[in-house]
Amino acid sequence: MPTILTDDKLQEVLGLLRGADSVELKLTIPDDARSRVLQVLGIDPLEARIRQVFFFDTPELTLDRGGVVVRARRIQDAAADTTVKLRPVVPDELPKSLRRDPAFTVEVDAMPGGFVCSGSLKGAATNDEVLAAATGGLRLRKLLGKAQRALFAEHAPDGIALDDLAVLGPINVLKLKMIPKTFGRKITVELWNYPDGSRILELSTKCAPADAFQVAAEIRARVAASELDLSGEQQTKTKAALRYFSKQLTE
Repeated sequence: MPTILTDDKLQEVLGLLRGADSVELKLTIPDDARSRVLQVLGIDPLEARIRQVFFFDTPELTLDRGGVVVRARRIQDAAADTTVKLRPVVPDELPKSLRRDPAFTVEVDAMPGGFVCSGSLKGAATNDEVLAAATGGLRLRKLLGKAQRALFAEHAPDGIALDDLAVLGPINVLKLKMIPKTFGRKITVELWNYPDGSRILELSTKCAPADAFQVAAEIRARVAASELDLSGEQQTKTKAALRYFSKQLTE
């Protein structure tokens, strides 16, 4: 969670937490601290699973500006998945029918300096189907489920159709879940490798909304006890990916 919250922001995040299904606490690791973090946490890269992440948007990122994210992921030795995400959302303002859908989840993502609440409707796919959609062999609307298409149609900016979207990706990702001895709780480690050679290493952990502040305090204490300096600028993986591929498409 953010280290400092104004009274207004505190009330806002408390309201979001009451309506959320889960909280994900995230921390981007500065480049100069990456090796030290991997060593302290005992991260073995051979345990990571490879993912390919594709986003779908206009070259000008019209969906992103409108608060809609369309994503598909190919996953090594596992089923692929698709997501239509709304961000930001206010949980209490979402339709009850949507909240009752077991494929829809509301989550608060928090990192030092900020937080956002999003609603994600997930779907299943095969790795071959995602690849076909990314390479033009399958229409995007055929990759997504009926409920996902309906959610997109309701929230996408006027004039934007699924099959008109450009492919932004792939981003190759190494991901693993582990319980470091120094932390004592499960964390997710993701290394996003961008085509220009840049990287983003992110650590995250999920918890129940009621436990968010306590877990955040425990993590800060454990980071301090490990003598890790993680005070660098925070980045979001999705924003970085969208900006990179948008630039490639519009130059």
